[in-house]
Amino acid sequence: MISSKTIKNSTKHDPLLFEQFFEMGEEESVSPFLMPSSRGWAANLTLKASLLATLLLILSFILSFSTAHQPLSHVLLATVYFLVGIPALIESLQELMAFEINIDILMTLAAFSSVLIGSGMEGGLLLVLFALSGSMEDLVTSKAKNSISSLHKLSPTKAVVIDLDGTLLERSIKDIQVGTKILIKSGQIAPLDGVVVAGISSVNLVHLTGENMPVTKQLGDTVPAGARNMEGSLTLQVTHTSSDSTLARIIELVTQAQEERPVLQRWFDKLSKRYAISIITLSVIFALTMPFMLSIPLLGVGGSIYRSLAFLIAASPCALIIAIPIAYLSAIGSCARQGILLKGGITLDALSQCKILAFDKTGTLTTGNLALEGIESLVSTTVEEKQHALAVAYALEKNAIHPIAKAMLAYGKEHQLPNITLEEFQSIAGFGLSAIAITEKGRSKAFIGRANFLFSELSPEQIGDLNLALEAPQRAGELVATLKIDHHIFILRFTDSLRPHIKETVQQLNHQKLDLVMLTGDHEDSAKRIANELGLLHYRAGLHPEDKLEYVSHASVAKGLAMVGDGINDAPALARATVGICMGRVGSTAAIDAADVILLHDNIEKLPWLLKKAHQTTRIVRQNLTLATLAIIIASFPALGGFIPLWLAVVMHEGGTVLVGLNGLRLLKK
Repeated sequence: MISSKTIKNSTKHDPLLFEQFFEMGEEESVSPFLMPSSRGWAANLTLKASLLATLLLILSFILSFSTAHQPLSHVLLATVYFLVGIPALIESLQELMAFEINIDILMTLAAFSSVLIGSGMEGGLLLVLFALSGSMEDLVTSKAKNSISSLHKLSPTKAVVIDLDGTLLERSIKDIQVGTKILIKSGQIAPLDGVVVAGISSVNLVHLTGENMPVTKQLGDTVPAGARNMEGSLTLQVTHTSSDSTLARIIELVTQAQEERPVLQRWFDKLSKRYAISIITLSVIFALTMPFMLSIPLLGVGGSIYRSLAFLIAASPCALIIAIPIAYLSAIGSCARQGILLKGGITLDALSQCKILAFDKTGTLTTGNLALEGIESLVSTTVEEKQHALAVAYALEKNAIHPIAKAMLAYGKEHQLPNITLEEFQSIAGFGLSAIAITEKGRSKAFIGRANFLFSELSPEQIGDLNLALEAPQRAGELVATLKIDHHIFILRFTDSLRPHIKETVQQLNHQKLDLVMLTGDHEDSAKRIANELGLLHYRAGLHPEDKLEYVSHASVAKGLAMVGDGINDAPALARATVGICMGRVGSTAAIDAADVILLHDNIEKLPWLLKKAHQTTRIVRQNLTLATLAIIIASFPALGGFIPLWLAVVMHEGGTVLVGLNGLRLLKK
């Protein structure tokens, strides 16, 4: 139920507009313009109806053994047909009107035809199983639309426009043209791509590149949509409209990637259509020709219509429909207990076919959190002087929020560095922090930040010494910060730490005969250092989202590739990969929604176990398909020939279904 109050509240608290919501193509049950109570009733409605029908069918079956309760049993069975049969019948009629014939139509025809030969309970069972399978499929496929929603939510819908007379006006980003000047305040996200025409600040591109390190932007630099402004204000001249911004292009990449349907899914869709048409056609042919060929009556028990309907029911793909879902659902349950969420069982089959496993670096192989590696001085100093310098750096960084500050604070707390009083503290946007440090030695002017900020205060010889000292840590892929206390200059070295147990995980994956490769937007030196530490033979550095997507697309077609990532820049590659795997805790919303597998606790050490489970699932799925096919053949053709009665054919057919189910439940084990 939608009310004006609901819409008002939704638009007040949610940046989504009506137009944006309908562009996403999401279900009405998740509309932000619905009341919460309405969304609760509408969510997973088909699954709720299927579960209720299952309960009613069980009660109807139990009551059918009592003569006194048979009328109630019939009512319950009729309710089952109403709950899950009528929707299936309506959908089948719509598909027939569109000249589409598939397994869904065959299942519906078989279920309703069973009533004509007195086997309504078997027909109800077919409908219930059919409805449960369909509702679970709906839950899986609906996940694919969430990535577009999350990307829309990341980008602001409005921007502050600077008019010709300097007046600030808030406008929708869709009304802003190229060349317009917009203001980005501290802490805000850039709504559009632009070039800096005034101001200087650091921006964090972690949502776009996955690299959690601020980048200084000043006059003439480009700032992409989605970048978060960290400190000072920036004035941008818009270079791309909202439909052509960086985020818009990433959204388009994700959409294109998701439209690439798996080969196995396309094959199964074609098979189901041919199977349904073949069985229905054969049933009609048998009903019409058997009286002439076998001299049997058209009507009555043992007649051609009776036998053809028995063949249609026995050949209904009940076991085939359950064969794949029961195996995958069991495997999904087992994975869930290990903290691994799979968006559909078909993911496991695709994962077993992958020959390449690609990793993002920051947040995936590494923690994404910087750690202080060490401190060096341009001149010889004592340990006490270095500890004093670290204490000053600790005091300065207490007032900042960027990754280096967090690393410095963690180090200071762990080593219990002394507190130092600061005066005249100043944050210099894009360069660093400065203050007067009050210590036992007196008042000292201190600065921490970028090295080039100090060049104006250093002699040419000191500048050369500083640049020379910076070369080694930069070649090693380390991040550096320069600390100046009066005339003393120190270099603080920071590294991105590896995830716990990641080395052992890489070794186990190597034993599974996979080609491992690291894909990162980070620079060459940092990527090389991490690759060497992990023993990875292959890596690619300095990649943009388009570069990652191109590599993943080619490798997925050539050999089959599983991609492990966490940032928005990984979202297109995760969607296009044969299997996308995302970190659940540190992963961006877009990456999580684009991925097929989510490591809920960032438990990347479970990847070897997951790959083994995928191969086991594939084997059991093949076994189930074989068992289901045999069950159909053994039950249908004897029933058609009149060698076994209908009830025995149904028992044999359902017995095959039970056997397939039990075999699939083996995957619940660890």
